[in-house]
Amino acid sequence: MNRIVVYCGSSAGHDPVYMEQATRLGAALAQRNLTLVYGGAKVGLMGAVADGALNAGGKAIGVLPHFLQQKELAHTGLTELILVDTMHERKTKMNELCDGVIALPGGFGTMEELFEMLTWGQLGLHKKPVGLLNVNGFYDALIALSKTMSEKGFLTAENRDMLLCSNDISDLLLQMERYQPPARSKWISPAQS
Repeated sequence: MNRIVVYCGSSAGHDPVYMEQATRLGAALAQRNLTLVYGGAKVGLMGAVADGALNAGGKAIGVLPHFLQQKELAHTGLTELILVDTMHERKTKMNELCDGVIALPGGFGTMEELFEMLTWGQLGLHKKPVGLLNVNGFYDALIALSKTMSEKGFLTAENRDMLLCSNDISDLLLQMERYQPPARSKWISPAQS
């Protein structure tokens, strides 16, 4: 892995631990010589993860739609800022640039980006590791939901296990380095359910 995309909130959240962990994640990527790829904004967890990487001597590439730049949300200190026309182009470009994915806490946008990358991996469109940094139990309900999806026959255990989870940055990065993509197809036959 050379570049990690981080999906996260443009808000800070109510608990300071979210900003602290975002900053630490950015610094950890820099210390491992991994380039951060993210949404390009200077606000919330997005700004914190970028600042964490840059302040630790790392590289941060932002991908931002023009309409968000016009709202003065663009981080001006990035290694590179790539401007695109649409949200779809943004996600495509971020996927092209990365070798792995980490989701920090966030809202609907973070979930949408995370689930698209999981779906693409499930369909074999990429073989990149996808991880949750489960800060302060933020993703506990999502982890439980993925188990329910599997138990109810909507998700194979192998595809469920594509989603790597940890509340520890070093552990999550180690899981990502060791990741092996599923060998089986996404499609669930009656015999597999």
